[in-house]
Amino acid sequence: MLVQKLSAMDEFIAGDGTRLRELLHPDKQVIELRYSLAHAIVAVGQTSTPHSLTTSEVYYLLSGKGEMHIDGETQIVETGDAVYIPPNARQFIRNCGNEPLVFICIVDPAWRKEDETVFEEV
Repeated sequence: MLVQKLSAMDEFIAGDGTRLRELLHPDKQVIELRYSLAHAIVAVGQTSTPHSLTTSEVYYLLSGKGEMHIDGETQIVETGDAVYIPPNARQFIRNCGNEPLVFICIVDPAWRKEDETVFEEV
């Protein structure tokens, strides 16, 4: 049995500027899994850096309120919302609430650096 405790995972700043902790990744644990699972935080008033992945991604919001941008579309998202991000979509999220924006990221197939493009401007 594999149980990953969020508090035991190292936090780092991802390429898009979010605070991230990878919980499950088939390249980092001996598990049979296609996707990767990470916990992300965007501070109040902050915006993730625009980026795209060649893979699909899902955000599931655990707490907070954000402004999700995907390929020129914008929508307010909040606790309990799931957001599907298609492959190659330019995306970023802005915390427009008054508490940290906390969400789970699922990338399928699992996230790889070479699958991500980070853009300079919003």
